[in-house]
Amino acid sequence: MSTTTQHLSEQELIRRDKLKQLQELGIDPYPAAEYPVNAVSTDIKARFNEETKEQFQDICLAGRVMAVRDMGKACFVQVQDGSGRIQAYMRRDDICPGEDKSLFDVVFKKLTDIGDIVGVKGYVFTTKTGETSIHVREFSILSKALRPLPIVKEKDGEAFDAVTDLEFKYRQRYADLIINPQVKEVFVKRTKLMQTIRQYYNDMGFLEVETPILQPIPGGAAARPFITHHNTLDMPLYLRIANELYLKRLIVGGFEGVFEFAKDFRNEGMDRTHNPEFTVMEMYVAYKDYEWMMDKTEALLEKVAMALHGTTEVQVGDNVINFKAPFRRVTMYEAIQEHTGIDISNMNEDELRDTCRQLGIHVEASMGKGKLVDEIFGAKAEGHYIQPTFITDYPVEMSPLTKKHRSKPGLVERFELMANGKEIANAYSELNDPIDQRERFEEQLKLMQRGDDEAMFIDHDFLRALEYGMPPTSGIGIGIDRLTMLMTNQPSIQDVLFFPQMRIEKE
Repeated sequence: MSTTTQHLSEQELIRRDKLKQLQELGIDPYPAAEYPVNAVSTDIKARFNEETKEQFQDICLAGRVMAVRDMGKACFVQVQDGSGRIQAYMRRDDICPGEDKSLFDVVFKKLTDIGDIVGVKGYVFTTKTGETSIHVREFSILSKALRPLPIVKEKDGEAFDAVTDLEFKYRQRYADLIINPQVKEVFVKRTKLMQTIRQYYNDMGFLEVETPILQPIPGGAAARPFITHHNTLDMPLYLRIANELYLKRLIVGGFEGVFEFAKDFRNEGMDRTHNPEFTVMEMYVAYKDYEWMMDKTEALLEKVAMALHGTTEVQVGDNVINFKAPFRRVTMYEAIQEHTGIDISNMNEDELRDTCRQLGIHVEASMGKGKLVDEIFGAKAEGHYIQPTFITDYPVEMSPLTKKHRSKPGLVERFELMANGKEIANAYSELNDPIDQRERFEEQLKLMQRGDDEAMFIDHDFLRALEYGMPPTSGIGIGIDRLTMLMTNQPSIQDVLFFPQMRIEKE
C-alpha cells in the first residue's frame, strides 16, 4: 500500500475507486467546459406557480447532492446550490431514453455519492405532496467528491443532525458551510453590515482610502505588534495595530473626510471576543468633535440594525438590545462610581493601585494611572452596559492621541460605545497640538521603559505631519467583528470570521 493510501479511510478509498470507474467509462469527473446554469433553487421555489410555469420549462441548475431517496427506476434527490435546496426527480427512462440505461443505473445510482456536485436540466413541476421539484431530463457529474461529508446522523439518505464540533467548524469552514447552510446567513449579514456603513459615509461625501499594513512604526493604539523583517531594506516592519496615524496624515494633506475598512493585527491573547487578525472601520472628519461623532454613530447603528433586521431591536443571547437613537451617555468616572461606589476622579497612581487591591483586581507594577483606571472599569463596570451606552470623558493618561477636554482638567474628549457588555467603538476629538502630542508620546516611552509592552512608540513622521497643521478633527474606530457578533447574535468572534486563527492541526 502506498504512503498516500495508508491514511485514507474506507469511504475515501471507495470514492477513489468510483472516480477510476467513471474515468474508465469515458466520463470526466471534473469537466472543464462551462455548465450553462440559468436558475437557482430559491428563485424557482419562490416564483413557480401555475401562472409562471411556462417560464420554468427549460431550466439548468447545478449543486451538491445532499440526499437520495431510491425508488428503483426513479429517485428523488436533494440538490443544494448557493442559495438553498431543491428536490430533483430523476426517472431512468427520462435520463436514458434509449436501450443503454448505464447513465442512470451505473453512473448515478452506483458511482454518484452524497457530496458530489452535479448538473441537472429539465422542467419544474409540483409533486403530489405539493413540493416544487425539477423533473430531470439530463444529468451530468461536474465534480466528484473524494471525501465524504462529516454527517453525524443520516436517515433515509438525508442528514438531519448537523455537525456542531467547534474544532471542525472553524478549521473546516468550507465543510461547515455545506452541511450547515444557515451559517452563510451570518456572513451575508456581515457583508450587508459593511455595505451599509460604507454607503452611510459615501452619502456624507467621505472618501474610502487604503493605508499601509506593513509599517515602520506600529502606531495608533496601545497594543503588542507582530514583527517581521524586510530583506531588501534590511529593517524591521510591523503589521499594523491601527491605521489611525496614516488617516490623520491624510486629514493634514487636505482630505476633510476619510474612512477605511482595515485588517489590523495584535499579538495578544485569544478568546471569544479577540482574534489576532481583526477588521476595524476607522473614519476621520475635519472640523468636527466627539459630540458630533456620537450623534452620527448612534444614527449609523440604528441604520445598520434596520438594514439587517427591519427593526432597531436585536436579540443577543438572552437580551434584546435596542439600537434606537439616542443612546445613554455616562462619563468614565461616573460609570466606575455607579458600579463600585468609589469616586476615583481625584486619585493619584498609588491611590488607584490601592483601590485595585481593595476591589480584588490584579495589576502589574508596569501599569501607570491610565492602565489602572482601565482595569477598574473593565473589571467592575464594562459588563453592566447591555444597552448601547457612550462612556465619555476619559483620563488623559488613557488616551495619548486625544484632545484635552475643553472644560474638565485632566480629562480628554473621548468616548467608547458599549453594548452587550463589550466595547464596539472608540472615538476622540483628535489631538492636533504637535507639542502636546510629542509630550504624550514621551510619557508613553516612559511606560515602555517600565516594562509596558503595549505602550505606544514615538512616530516622528506623524509629529512632523502635525507640525504642518491638522485641522480640528474627530475620528472613530468601529470593531466590525464585534458589531457583527451583536447584529447576528453570535456568541464568539470565531463565528463571524470565515477562517479564525487556530493552532497548527495535528497529523
